[in-house]
Amino acid sequence: MEKELIIRSTASGNEIALLENKKLVELHLDKEENSFKVGDIFLGRVRKVMPGMNAAFVDIGYEKDAFLHYTDLGPGFKTYLQFFKGVIAGNNKSINDIDYLSEILKGGKINEVLSPKTLIPVQVFKEPISSKGPRLTTELSIAGRYLILTPFNDTIGVSKKIGSDEERERLKRLLKSLKPKHFGVIIRTVAKGKGAAELHKDLSNLIEKWELLLKNLKNANYRDKVLTEIDKSSVLVRDLLSDNFKTITTSDTVLANDLEEYIANVAPDKKDILKVYKGKTPIFDHFDITRQIKSSFGNTVNFGKGPYLVIEHTEALHVIDVNSGHKVAMKGDQESNALAVNIEAAEEVARQLRLRDLGGIVVVDFIDMKKAENRKEVYDKMRELLKLDKATTNVLPLSKFNLMQITRQRVRPQIEITTKESCPTCAGTGKIQASLLLMDQIDNQVDFLLNNNSKFTLVVHPFIEAFIKKGLISRRIKWLFNYKKWIKVSASENLALTDFKFIDPEGKQIETKS
Repeated sequence: MEKELIIRSTASGNEIALLENKKLVELHLDKEENSFKVGDIFLGRVRKVMPGMNAAFVDIGYEKDAFLHYTDLGPGFKTYLQFFKGVIAGNNKSINDIDYLSEILKGGKINEVLSPKTLIPVQVFKEPISSKGPRLTTELSIAGRYLILTPFNDTIGVSKKIGSDEERERLKRLLKSLKPKHFGVIIRTVAKGKGAAELHKDLSNLIEKWELLLKNLKNANYRDKVLTEIDKSSVLVRDLLSDNFKTITTSDTVLANDLEEYIANVAPDKKDILKVYKGKTPIFDHFDITRQIKSSFGNTVNFGKGPYLVIEHTEALHVIDVNSGHKVAMKGDQESNALAVNIEAAEEVARQLRLRDLGGIVVVDFIDMKKAENRKEVYDKMRELLKLDKATTNVLPLSKFNLMQITRQRVRPQIEITTKESCPTCAGTGKIQASLLLMDQIDNQVDFLLNNNSKFTLVVHPFIEAFIKKGLISRRIKWLFNYKKWIKVSASENLALTDFKFIDPEGKQIETKS
């Protein structure tokens, strides 16, 4: 399976598309204003302790207090709190010199270990979702390419996706000899087959991050971010980079330079996979991502030739209904036809979970199948497909009503994209200026810009581009005769039929006369 990462830079941040065999399977929005990403560590101050909820509300600078539950403190919380009190006070004591205090009880109460106004480092493990603030943990984890560093324990864990017992034991032996005292390590899937030198380099980088965290804490005020997760683009490169990763393509040269430096650090042998796109067509249009987004984020999603999904969202869960559509002319009986459609639907459902980043409870209503072995085949197929998902998922076998229940880890708000286009001129009134006047409007703007010696590219809907360029004496040829200048015209599928814009040589939109 070939994987490609396509990154589009916008004014509000980066949009990142992951393709598997040219098919869009994940879409990530890395907004610049998102200052509370999963993995970020803040110095927070406890605002309220709620014994009834067995939780505390912590001020880390978000508009709503973040939530810290007793079960997210970790068994070594007393040691954690004592150590960081010293660090915040300017104590230079190393983690190697600490004395472990007794572990907190699993069924204990939060008011026994935490009180209001306490300063405490906390890590975001769920971003703000809907009306809820971030969810926090004090069981810190610092992620690297091959390893995840977990302070205040000596445990070595190995990814469940490394199936070979021999390889698991080899990696454990290596890390036991490499890791420092009072640090735990989780070995990631991509560490499979790696040697001591690569693992040691990654571990050293993580220890440097830990030291940076301690340094930042000494001069920090509450609400300060003391250690940040790297940007989303680099996170995806770090987590996905493997032998079947084909290319990373971006049109932003600054971002390309940053990624090149990052890849040179974590995987020097992969530096050639980075490409800078310099085509005239928008990068998402060029890689057919815009069309896939438009066809994949509506309430109705087609797959195959005829069948489709209907996806509905409620406050409690997501419901997906599988419909056979016009696919009734298949060979075989009704049962085998239902099985074939359901297998295809399982593939699309698994893709939709990743693409929309759906979390919580998902109920899928498959086409009725009477045979238990067919229901089991669909269940086994879904389990196999969900192994490709980084999020933690659980799936139950189909019920006798052909309903499947899936739970998927929710750590970020789900991606919602409106696929229906609003009229750019009527604003919903249903009435627009006569469409035959569109070219008059474009002519006026072209005349205005050329008389002001502007250099520009005209961007229009693909249908309008074809109209402007068609014929021996096309509209563009007429502009050449009139102004003695060749005007660049390009198409964008993101524009509505009667919408257009002008961009300068640097790609910025030009303000035109009204």
